[in-house]
Amino acid sequence: MKNLKNCLILGLSAISLSISAQTKQKKDADAIRSMCGCYEVEFNFAETFKVSKDENYKASPTKKDYGLEWVELVEDKSNKIVMQHLLIVGDTSIVKHWRQDWEFENTELFEFYKDKTWKYKTLPKNDVKGQWTQRVYQVDDSPRYEGTAAWVHTANSSYWMNTADAPLPRREHTIRNDYNVLKRRNIHEITKYGWLHEQDNEKIMRNEAGKDATLAYEKGMDYYRKVDDSKCVAAHKYWAKNKAMWKNVRDKWQSVFDLNKDVNMETTVDKQPLFMHLFNLKPTATKAETDKIIDSFVKS
Repeated sequence: MKNLKNCLILGLSAISLSISAQTKQKKDADAIRSMCGCYEVEFNFAETFKVSKDENYKASPTKKDYGLEWVELVEDKSNKIVMQHLLIVGDTSIVKHWRQDWEFENTELFEFYKDKTWKYKTLPKNDVKGQWTQRVYQVDDSPRYEGTAAWVHTANSSYWMNTADAPLPRREHTIRNDYNVLKRRNIHEITKYGWLHEQDNEKIMRNEAGKDATLAYEKGMDYYRKVDDSKCVAAHKYWAKNKAMWKNVRDKWQSVFDLNKDVNMETTVDKQPLFMHLFNLKPTATKAETDKIIDSFVKS
């Protein structure tokens, strides 16, 4: 009888833990999905500390910009959530912006190394228990950076924090060539006004031997303030018209990732970067067309 009682207690404890884990996962997913919608965005970046010993080193200018952005919920499953950012320029012009995918207890990562190379890496299941991987993609759906961490929920906020190596952001790669890795400490925090993307970044030059030299540190504060969805109608129309083509692009990239090996890319083909080739396509472009373009950029 005593053994039976102990078994019942252990069984009830296991059920309680399982329910608790499911509740936590749902709360995580709700926080992630809450980042969807229409937002007025304020972008702020400023260098904070110089580390480089080069006396001629010049800090990047402080960046402050504004935009209207729609975050579309593209895929919503229990273990995976996909969200596409669409930047609205003027009243009707749409720029397909970055994409973020979230996957629960994922064990496979593509870690940015440097230049146009991402290293494939696997993680033990126990190391990612209860965690979500955030994958951030370029405007052409090629890889950018990704990392895994647990969402934290307190009485006043929900947030996710991770550090991952990344390529130079667009605001930098057109004006800087003295570093090739941005180590990003990303915090996504759900707030009363919407959400905050806070960054503490380290600008790094990584040499051929993989040795790092830090040039400077940078602070980023991107405020996503929720506004009525009616302000983002132009983005709705764009996505309805173009989503089939971009699904073909995502599917092609997924076939590349499914090879489970390092990804190496060309910077340009026919003197144009990948995003220009894809942005020049019509919404009716076939999968064969998008596959051919991406294949030309992926090194075998």
